[in-house]
Amino acid sequence: MSDAAATGPTEAEIESVMRAARVLVGVSAQSFAVVEDRVTLPQLRVLVMVASRGPLRLAAVADGLGVHPSNASRAVDRLVVAGLLGRTDDPADRRQLVLRLTDAGTQLVDEVMRTRRTTIDRLLSRMAPTARAGLAPALEALSGAAGDGFARAVWSMGWTTADDDTA
Repeated sequence: MSDAAATGPTEAEIESVMRAARVLVGVSAQSFAVVEDRVTLPQLRVLVMVASRGPLRLAAVADGLGVHPSNASRAVDRLVVAGLLGRTDDPADRRQLVLRLTDAGTQLVDEVMRTRRTTIDRLLSRMAPTARAGLAPALEALSGAAGDGFARAVWSMGWTTADDDTA
C-alpha cells in the first residue's frame, strides 16, 4: 500500500471529485434533455441497456435496472408502442421474447451519446493541454478504484453505451 493510500484522501481531493461529479451529472442531464419530450429517463435507461448489451430478455432488463419485472414490462411496452424497441421470439426458447432496438431506438440513443460526447469535447477543449494530459489517467484510476460492482450499477443507470469500456 502506498503512503497516499494509507493516509486517505484529503478534503480538497474529495471536493474536487465532488465538483467533477456535478459537472458529469450535468452532462448526463443535458444529454437527456434533448430526448425528454420523447422518452422518460427510465425508458432511456432501457434503451441504453439494450444498445450496450445487445438483444436482451425482459428478465435481464429488469435485473439490470434493479426493478421488478412488471415495472420493466411497462417501460418496454411503451417503447414498443413508440417504435423504439422491438420484441421477437428468442430462437433459443420460443416461450421467451428478446428485446432489440429498432432503427428509431438506435437513432435516439445515438443522439443522446452524441450530445454527451459533444459537450465533453467542448469542456475538454477549454482545458489547458497539460491539464487534459493528466485527466485521463486520473479518471482511469478512479474508475479502477470503483471496481466492477460500481461499474455494473452505472450501466444499470444507463450512463454508458457499448462504445464505453468504463463508466
